[in-house]
Amino acid sequence: IYLVTCFTQTKPFAPPDSFDGIGVCGWILVSLSFLLVLITFPVSIWACIKVVREYERAVVFRLGRILSKKAKGPGLILVLPCTDTFIKVDLRTVTCKIPPQEILTRDAVTAQVDGVVRYRIHSAVSAVANVTDVHSATLLLAQTSLRNVLGTQSLAQLLAGREEIAHSIQAALDSATEQWGVKVARVEIKDIRIPMAMQRAMAAEAEAARETKAKVVAAEGERNASKALQEASMVLTESPAGLPLRYLQTLTAVAAQNNSTIVFPLPMNMFGSLGKKSTGA
Repeated sequence: IYLVTCFTQTKPFAPPDSFDGIGVCGWILVSLSFLLVLITFPVSIWACIKVVREYERAVVFRLGRILSKKAKGPGLILVLPCTDTFIKVDLRTVTCKIPPQEILTRDAVTAQVDGVVRYRIHSAVSAVANVTDVHSATLLLAQTSLRNVLGTQSLAQLLAGREEIAHSIQAALDSATEQWGVKVARVEIKDIRIPMAMQRAMAAEAEAARETKAKVVAAEGERNASKALQEASMVLTESPAGLPLRYLQTLTAVAAQNNSTIVFPLPMNMFGSLGKKSTGA
């Protein structure tokens, strides 16, 4: 329909080589292909109609040049035989695993880190025209960005700040893949593996820190207990009848724990009288 309108318009027709840049020979080939479709209609219509799914877009090439700056689809699209070719691009989110990368942290610790990156193609034309294999290129760039970003972090920062590091990697990937029509949705650090010697050293350090904390807590408890005993002795000193009561309470607790034990309570003043007799003798 477009070709018939161009040939029947009253104003002067633009030079063929100035439209889409296919040149005079290109327009001749396109016209012959269009005439071939008309001659073999309706059989040829089955070769011209293509179906593009909802999550796909088709980039159509006419004589090697992209037909439009915007991809076609979804639904039915028309292509001319012999002159038109098309490439389907999947726009769904892709999740790929970053293989384990051996890195050297800022504090000279060797570690193996792997992760997951999620991205999607938002411009099918850029993904086809600007890069050979957009998925392979994105994965390789994710590996390189992971190594570059983690190489500037210490082991403690690597273990504690995974979320911030993931955001840094995502920002680096976004800026690099923008010209490919790729939008990075999320980057996550999956696992961090360090050598066994470093694990044993970290375990020993953690155990020593725990023991130090336990000793401090025990010393604090002893100090509080000594203060409580001091206050209790002062109370018992002010009340002479309180010491026998405390003695009886202790005997009750011992009898409840060991029923077979026989205890003979003796008054405390008896020890005092015995001491005086030995002194007089």
